Amino acid sequence: MIRIKAGAPRRATLHTHSRNPARAVLGPRRRRDRLRAGFDRVVRGRRPRLGLTRSGCGRGALGHRVPRTADRPPLRRAVNLGLPAVWGALAISYKMACPLAQENGFGARVVTSAVFFAVGAGLILHVRRVLLRELRQIRKVAGAAQSVLLRPLPPRIDGLDIAAAQLSADHGASIGGDLYEAIATEHGVRVVMGDVRGHGLGAIGTVAAVLGSFREAAHDEGELGGVLRRLERALARHLCERDRAGHPSSGPGSDSDTAEEFVTVLLLEIRGDGEVHALNCGHPWPYLLTRGRVRPLVRAEPLPPLGPFPLPARLPAESCGRLRPGEGLFLHTDGAEDARDTRGRFFPLLTALTAAVRDGPVVPQAVLRSVLTGLLSHTGGRPADDVALLVLHNDRRPLALKPGRVSQHAPR
Repeated sequence: MIRIKAGAPRRATLHTHSRNPARAVLGPRRRRDRLRAGFDRVVRGRRPRLGLTRSGCGRGALGHRVPRTADRPPLRRAVNLGLPAVWGALAISYKMACPLAQENGFGARVVTSAVFFAVGAGLILHVRRVLLRELRQIRKVAGAAQSVLLRPLPPRIDGLDIAAAQLSADHGASIGGDLYEAIATEHGVRVVMGDVRGHGLGAIGTVAAVLGSFREAAHDEGELGGVLRRLERALARHLCERDRAGHPSSGPGSDSDTAEEFVTVLLLEIRGDGEVHALNCGHPWPYLLTRGRVRPLVRAEPLPPLGPFPLPARLPAESCGRLRPGEGLFLHTDGAEDARDTRGRFFPLLTALTAAVRDGPVVPQAVLRSVLTGLLSHTGGRPADDVALLVLHNDRRPLALKPGRVSQHAPR
């Protein structure tokens, strides 16, 4: 740690607990500390801690000026505590020393009430300003953490236009128990859409475990079945660790809340030629969007959700046909279909999708905006469950044709 005093003489002494002050003389030791700080910053990626003095700024390891930051929190706390004390002292001084405050006339009472009202209003405004500043800082930190966990998707990945959105059931949160991710790999664009049991902030830990595993497995595994098994193992480890943290004395066979946890997962692999393969564990199948038409991509029975039941020994991916140029896929969680209005009626998702693509080509942002607007209008602006929506559009160019061959992107 470097202790630097700005503007100190050449042979100034360091703050030290040594009984012999002569040993604290700056010289080779100061140069050695600077070299060590530079090594930590450049090679090890560390940032040296600067002990700043009352002069307001110090000098860094390379001689540049460093603004005074170490004393700001104590000063801010002193100001936050000092201003209410000053307001209170003014009120007490007025009551004890001012002759007008000792009178009982109507005018004197009005003036005294105005003084105390001003003091109270000043205290309330000061507290409000402090709380708003702290709230803005907390929201800034929470937003950064949420964007790292469920990072915004790029508008285009490997020839696919993408638009995604999520609504959390918890007020003030931008993420909840739903998850999605799209990654371009050497095997094609791999997409995951999932829904954790429960909703809101309580499901974020499970979301982080599943998403972290998918971001690694999507590149490492050659088959979708291997990706799904990696997700299952990550979920099992997360639930086991959470169970041990909540029940340190429980054994492997003990009953706990984690035994009821599950995650629905949909895995898609969109290859370079448009071939779509999928593995579905209890999740709603996506819709295939074409100009003026919406239909389910697959009608097969999905596997059970991850968690309660083990995966089968063989996991062949479901072949879903080909996503041709101009077509799109709409992925969603069950919160979109289960959203209800004040009368208990479900949101007509299929009708909203049909209206979104009826009069023009499939544009992911337009489809997403139309469905979200209808969903929020249907639920009164506050869905009771988390909702995640993801729209993919194939914007790749059709393959060039050779004479005598039929295009693989010809209309059906």
